[in-house]
Amino acid sequence: MELFEKKIKSEQIFDGVIVKLFVDEVELPDGKRARREIVRHPGAVCIVPVTNEGEVIMVKQFRYPFGEVLLEIPAGKLEPGEDPLEAVKRELEEESGVVAGKIEHIGELYTTVAIFDEKIQMYLATDLSYTSAHPDDEEFLEVEKIPLDVLVKMTMEGKIRDSKTQVAILKADKILSERK
Repeated sequence: MELFEKKIKSEQIFDGVIVKLFVDEVELPDGKRARREIVRHPGAVCIVPVTNEGEVIMVKQFRYPFGEVLLEIPAGKLEPGEDPLEAVKRELEEESGVVAGKIEHIGELYTTVAIFDEKIQMYLATDLSYTSAHPDDEEFLEVEKIPLDVLVKMTMEGKIRDSKTQVAILKADKILSERK
């Protein structure tokens, strides 16, 4: 059996600043019809900035949907037509005051596959130098350095709940440990 669903029609029911919500009618592999609600997102980047001492530059920020402060790696959404690598450089400096001498792509993450089309491009940043942070007007952050091995432990213990941070930290740790 073929697993693909065919879009019959699509209706946009919300047009937000960041996301757009669509309700689609699809034909299922067995010929029946179903409804799909899809949140369209412009995509994002996230960065694991690792110092020469093996510490990761992290940010703490309040996340409204959960009503709590979360520990995360620097990240941000893509502007229309923006190159992901340029977004990495922008977000890294804006959020943490860091400039990376070396940036490498370490993968792509689909965040919530049942309803969001958001894709986050993950990067590892090394050879860091420092400047001043300049977050967006509505962005309030605290920056701190935490050893990568501590972040791996925190991730495995469930103390880091943000998915992009979990995945990128574990990938970065694996990549860097294989290079030793």
